Amino acid sequence: MTQHTSLRSLEQHDAFIARHIGPNDAEVAQMLRVVGHESLESFTDAIVPASIRTADPLALPESVTEVDALAKIRDIADRNKVFRSFIGQGYHGTHVPNVILRNILENPGWYTAYTPYQAEISQGRMEALINFQTMCAELTGMEIANASLLDEATAAAEAMTLARRSSKSKSDVFFVSAGVHPQTLEVLRTRAEPLGIELVIGDDARAAETEAFGVLLQYPDTFGNARDYNQLVEAVHARKGVVCVAVDLLALTVLEAPGTWGADIVIGNTQRFGVPFGFGGPHAAFMACRDAYKRSMPGRLIGVSVDVEGNNAYRLTLQTREQHIRREKATSNICTAQVLLAVMASMYAVYHGPEGLVRIARRTHRLAAILAGALRKAGIEVGNDFFDTLHVTGIDAGQIHERARAAHINLRHVDAGSLCISLDETTTREDVTALAGLFGIELGDIDALDGETADALPAGLLRQSEFMTHPVFNTHHSEHELLRYMRMLSDKDLALDRTMIPLGSCTMKLNATAEMIPITWPEFTNIHPLAPVDQAQGYLELVRGLEQMLVACTGYDNVSLQPNSGAQGEYAGLLAIRAYHEARGEGQRDICLIPESAHGTNPASAQLCGMKVVVTKCDANGNVEVEDIRAKAEQYSDRLAAIMMTYPSTHGVFEEDVVEICEIVHAHGGQVYTDGANLNAMLGLAAPGKWGSDVSHLNLHKTFCIPHGGGGPGVGPCAVKSHLAPYLPGAFPLPPPAGEGARRADGGLTEGVGTGGMVSAATFGSASILPISWMYITLMGRDGLRKASQVAMLNANYVSRRLQEHYPTLYSGRNGLVAHECILDLRPLEKATGISAEDVAKRLIDFGFHAPTLSFPVAGTLMVEPTESESLAELDRFIDAMVQIREEIQAIADGRADREDNPLKHAPHTAAQVSASEWTHAYPRELAAFPLPTLKQHKYWPPVARVDNVYGDKNVFCSCVPINEYEGEIEAFSEPMVS
Repeated sequence: MTQHTSLRSLEQHDAFIARHIGPNDAEVAQMLRVVGHESLESFTDAIVPASIRTADPLALPESVTEVDALAKIRDIADRNKVFRSFIGQGYHGTHVPNVILRNILENPGWYTAYTPYQAEISQGRMEALINFQTMCAELTGMEIANASLLDEATAAAEAMTLARRSSKSKSDVFFVSAGVHPQTLEVLRTRAEPLGIELVIGDDARAAETEAFGVLLQYPDTFGNARDYNQLVEAVHARKGVVCVAVDLLALTVLEAPGTWGADIVIGNTQRFGVPFGFGGPHAAFMACRDAYKRSMPGRLIGVSVDVEGNNAYRLTLQTREQHIRREKATSNICTAQVLLAVMASMYAVYHGPEGLVRIARRTHRLAAILAGALRKAGIEVGNDFFDTLHVTGIDAGQIHERARAAHINLRHVDAGSLCISLDETTTREDVTALAGLFGIELGDIDALDGETADALPAGLLRQSEFMTHPVFNTHHSEHELLRYMRMLSDKDLALDRTMIPLGSCTMKLNATAEMIPITWPEFTNIHPLAPVDQAQGYLELVRGLEQMLVACTGYDNVSLQPNSGAQGEYAGLLAIRAYHEARGEGQRDICLIPESAHGTNPASAQLCGMKVVVTKCDANGNVEVEDIRAKAEQYSDRLAAIMMTYPSTHGVFEEDVVEICEIVHAHGGQVYTDGANLNAMLGLAAPGKWGSDVSHLNLHKTFCIPHGGGGPGVGPCAVKSHLAPYLPGAFPLPPPAGEGARRADGGLTEGVGTGGMVSAATFGSASILPISWMYITLMGRDGLRKASQVAMLNANYVSRRLQEHYPTLYSGRNGLVAHECILDLRPLEKATGISAEDVAKRLIDFGFHAPTLSFPVAGTLMVEPTESESLAELDRFIDAMVQIREEIQAIADGRADREDNPLKHAPHTAAQVSASEWTHAYPRELAAFPLPTLKQHKYWPPVARVDNVYGDKNVFCSCVPINEYEGEIEAFSEPMVS
């Protein structure tokens, strides 16, 4: 009889699960034997407490193939309608240069990189970011700029709080110009109220008369007006106020920089520098400010230091400003930036250069001026002194919108008698003809109109100051040169496309190609965030579907996808708790209990919500002390608002008392916030919404496969039980189709949208990358997600068990097992040999590995999270490296190696060092360069030696290195300086 294989078993081999999960079934069985278990089920039972285990499978479909998943999401994308959008309001059409699209956005060498905390292996992305900082600082005329923020609206909120810290005024008022973009105003309202800041909104002239600690202006304003603010700035400064300005960077290539007329803080969005609409994001915002504010400004800063050889090297500078260090004393809760998008924007600037940007700006303005001239000839009133946006008044706006809709054109609705038209880089002559036609105007010969139409830029504001003079912005204008420049930078870095990144708590897992493909489809990228809702039906279906998927994964009832980082998700959840208490007449509840092991964002987010942080203790095993929580809950019973806890814990264990903790907090009137950073260990095994938790944020850039991108983008949805759902972030109103209802009509937004304040600029946050997580869940299905959690824990326990003779695991849970990560304790080795955890981290670079998380949550340790994506071969490669390093440490302990002159203290070793004519170390070159034989076949060479962190903080330099530095003339920055 002929044997046959069933069709179903053959089809299962096409499923995505085996592509995503690193170890195959035979390797899983081998690893289970190492950790002492016969099956994944018995292994899981030994780790996860029975009190929280879920018996039912996830309410999700089965896994599908990549072909089927892409077909499903193609159907969703096709439900979007891509109109020509001239809406503006902070979002503009742009051409993404194909060389940047293919080699940055679609290149895993860039999108799978991690935050550059390990400087020596992040030189490429940091050079791209220092280009970004230089571009933003010079275009704005300010002394320093950061390495990106989340979006323009949240950047404005950060500017507001920075102004409050920096102002000498005693006022609690922040004045906001009526010309600020409406979505920015919504986010400012959300941020101001918990902090006791009073917003005063009015015409610009009122700013000079208002006693305020700060003022926010828009330049050009939301209606396109470009105004001279010199006298206004002087008046605000005379009242000890701080002047903040939201800007359009492209306009600043032809309009004078705010720094020249006295601005103190400048913020904005770099979206129109080669980053698509994407229905709202992700887009890289920025902040630039006076040098005096640099130690208080939010976000990350890239600075220039030197390595041990005296060569220039980039690093994150002034990190003591960051929320994870300042915790409850933090002035911002920023965690994720928008690095990948900042890199794209910086490369756009490098590609076009200052002259190219000016050409784009002048062409855009000429088209706007020609259209304005034609409208005026026809007797239609148009505002003066504009860059790219026309404010058209005295018309029947509804009629014009209906004509535009028929022509597949979107304009900005203002009121019944006016509208705005914003032109951009993508606008064509044909577009201008079509726009004029909406008003019944036959445009005729555009060249003739061009010749007779004057510019509309205000003469007194024309830019005189230079910008982007560094050679990096004046060299790589051909595709060949830019291609090689980007390749040179990416070759300097370590990302997931080269090696495992075993960072604890950060879940650096596979970002599968099939998941990434839809994000560059025009049906997702080319939808303006304020397009009428009937054009975004595909997006709304995608959002609704993803919300339901996340509800099924977590056991909660509702989800908001608006928060565009994990910290924003925390903030949204705490705001919901705060609003819930106030709605019940218990607004006095302001105490937030936070275990001392919590992520740094937790206390920072609580502080920004106006809550007072009370820290609770952990025991010797790293578990939260239940009795301390009980005592503090009783002590603050009338004021208890919430507890924030991470589960599994930051120490990598499933703590046994989580249900009891929920009961204690609820008994005293508080709510339970569970940080979702470690959700990757629980999918299909346990659900926080079912064991008593009220709210969680979910890191889509961790558990659900949105790439880290060098430190962002991130998405941090907020998931809640039904009693908190009304207080989720609200929606910025999408316009209904023309003639179909009021401007503020809901228009079909999803049920997950609440009535709380907006926490980011767009209703659905970074909508254009949501297809990644939708694809991941669809590809994995209910069984695949569960198995991913099990294998993630198996990989962590395999590493822990294999290394236990060399590096003890600091904390473990039930049956001596960890969850998804293990903390390797190096403190005894440092005491005995002087070798620190940092030395081990740097030595791992010589083996081609990114370091685990260094000295968090316990100083002197390394926290390892391998994720389910890593194969057994890669885990063994990491283990072999760690064992070899342990032998090198033992050589020091035994006196066979010098305590100072050894390969760990001098790691990492560059190719220049090991190939130099002179070698002065007591250990051989071969040990430095090739500590394992396999490295002779495949070797990563760090571009710089160990970076001097102290030097970098004492000599703060945060822009492009002067060209003479590239020529080898090492200049000693003897005084702190910022360019």
